[in-house]
Amino acid sequence: MTRRKLLIGNWKMFKTATEARAFAAGLNTESGAKQAAASVDLAVCPPFTAISALADALPEYVKVGAQNVYFEEQGAFTGEISAAMLADNGVTFAIVGHSERRTLFGETDEAVGKKAVVAVKHGLTPVICVGENLAERDANQTAEVVARQTRAAIAGLSSEQVAASVVAYEPVWAIGSGRTPEPEDAEAVIDGIRKVISEEKGSAAAKSVRILYGGSVKPENIAAFGAQPNIDGALVGGASLEASSFARMATALSGGN
Repeated sequence: MTRRKLLIGNWKMFKTATEARAFAAGLNTESGAKQAAASVDLAVCPPFTAISALADALPEYVKVGAQNVYFEEQGAFTGEISAAMLADNGVTFAIVGHSERRTLFGETDEAVGKKAVVAVKHGLTPVICVGENLAERDANQTAEVVARQTRAAIAGLSSEQVAASVVAYEPVWAIGSGRTPEPEDAEAVIDGIRKVISEEKGSAAAKSVRILYGGSVKPENIAAFGAQPNIDGALVGGASLEASSFARMATALSGGN
């Protein structure tokens, strides 16, 4: 089956609300992005403080996502944001289990699974991140680590919910390093993720779920990743911070120049 390509920008801890509005204004002038949106879904995940501003200012063909979500509905959880709060602010996608959340803030596989469940409950599309660190890669544990993370993340979801979700393979060693695996290597890992999903949730879910690559993606290499049969787009960090760069990646992913 044909899966629609998807480009998601993850701004991490960059951009104020004012800077987010400037990005949106710039993107509105990029005709290539609008043309690409005919065949590629586009989304940006700003810091929480810029979500409302971006939702109001972005062109209608670009969705807004969140970089994180907490798995409880409400309560005494200082500093956390619930799925209901995100949905109420126009959020469509919610990143769960990003490697920086796992490594810097101690998120566990179990917590990531809970976050995916609560995101779906509130109508958000979870973007489930999985990926190995350099030590695990050097020990030839990539397949094992990614399979474990994937199984835990989708355990509480139905086959239909998994089919409508997004998975992002982000090798930790590639994020922000300028190093990337060869597209064929990323394809092999993502093909493995799809096989795990087929084993856990059935072949229909595995064929439908969109799986992205992330890690030092930029306009110059995104097309090579997107050309792989199992890679459905990209989750992009630094290269998504400028409207012109984001638009160029959208164009490249759509097959344009």
